[in-house]
Amino acid sequence: MTREVIHCYGHENIKATHKSTLEITKEDFLTPRGDCIICIKADKSLRDLSDEFKQALKSGKKIRIRIIVDDLVDEIFASGDERLTFENDVSMVIRKSTYIDGRTLAVKANKAAKDIDRRIIEKLKNPNQKAVIELIVYDDPAQR
Repeated sequence: MTREVIHCYGHENIKATHKSTLEITKEDFLTPRGDCIICIKADKSLRDLSDEFKQALKSGKKIRIRIIVDDLVDEIFASGDERLTFENDVSMVIRKSTYIDGRTLAVKANKAAKDIDRRIIEKLKNPNQKAVIELIVYDDPAQR
């Protein structure tokens, strides 16, 4: 098991209505067009993740993404892929599809931004709201 933890914040423009992607960004602003973004001011981007974590995902292992806001938790399950590059130094995107670019963290996700618990999204509309994103890659899918 390989784990990364990301700390980020809400913003008044959080909508989380995108049907196929979800994004976490280091940017400190969000325009109303960013409908896949769930939090900003993240303390890590794809490039900041450990080499061990990157290699585990590039080997095609499964990932569990936990979004934790206060006492609320939502989970997303997705897959790694050998084509991942982890080159982006600003954001990371989780996709329902198999499309991969420099911002992609994982593919074949079971949820996108619109599927996240709306109580979490409501809290993340507050710029002072902190969120913790746990990224857990498993060697054995039974460990989920």
